[in-house]
Amino acid sequence: MIPPAGERKSGTGPLSVRPLGEADLDRADEIFRVAFGTFLGAPEPKTFFGTADYVRTRWAADPQSAFAATVEGEVAGSNFAANWGSVGYFGPLTVRPDLWDQGIGRRLMEPVMDCFDSWENRHLGLFTFSHSPKHLELYRRYGFWPRFLTAIMKKQVTGSASVPGRVLYGQLPPAEQPDALSLCHTLTGTVYEGLSLEREIVATHAQGLGDTILLQGAGSELDGLAVCHCGAGSEAGEDVCFVKFGAVRPGPGAATRFERLLGACEQLAAERGLGQLDAGMNLGRPDAYRRMIDRGFRTWLQGVTMHRPNEPGYSHPDAYVIDDWR
Repeated sequence: MIPPAGERKSGTGPLSVRPLGEADLDRADEIFRVAFGTFLGAPEPKTFFGTADYVRTRWAADPQSAFAATVEGEVAGSNFAANWGSVGYFGPLTVRPDLWDQGIGRRLMEPVMDCFDSWENRHLGLFTFSHSPKHLELYRRYGFWPRFLTAIMKKQVTGSASVPGRVLYGQLPPAEQPDALSLCHTLTGTVYEGLSLEREIVATHAQGLGDTILLQGAGSELDGLAVCHCGAGSEAGEDVCFVKFGAVRPGPGAATRFERLLGACEQLAAERGLGQLDAGMNLGRPDAYRRMIDRGFRTWLQGVTMHRPNEPGYSHPDAYVIDDWR
């Protein structure tokens, strides 16, 4: 007899999955750091990721799509789903290292896949370790296929040249922000039908994590946007500006617009007094990758994006997009 889902047992005790609550965040954050630090061989796993915060920021952005696994009533792992309109992705999925290989990761996938079903996302994705057969096999069970190497890149901030037409979402009067979000939705929809970063833009502003760069184009349209986290307590960490998502309007002139967007991101980092600019680049976009290298970005970590269905989505050669689905 198979017990009900909430009563199935791991090798060490009853296992259940429930919404991640605010009272769970400290423990979930500790497990997140120790899990990644242990897997990557860090000498002090508890301090891995330093002052960057993925757990509290993602929970605050959407508590309803954050989940905890518990063993004998104690938090043993967590997972987070993100809704970008027609696109959904998840992570970080982490489990306490002493409980690895006991099926907890699979159980944490179940509510996330339910989120995607309810949101009716058309394309799903994740970032994982390309050298880990265990990770690739886990996600393959849920229909995800590895497609593209993805470089986590960084560069030292060297200047703050002013970029024409750059506006910051956080500096707009509140009455103008809804129109700006509408323009962002139109832009991302030209990159991939239904793609929407509204939740990320609003969460970044509401939590004080950084700001969103808007590049004004001809007339009322946008040439580009970039959602940036800045400094300690955000997903960037101390002295870092992290471009969580960036995109420019496709079509003729897209490469030039992308160069301008990169410059605007570095300008924001310099204005905030941050010394490092981080961004992820899917290698399915080779010209965008080359242009980042030409501007001084270098890869410090590499993984792979997995996709469901097994097709590129907006990760194709003509897309000038910054993201890595971490």
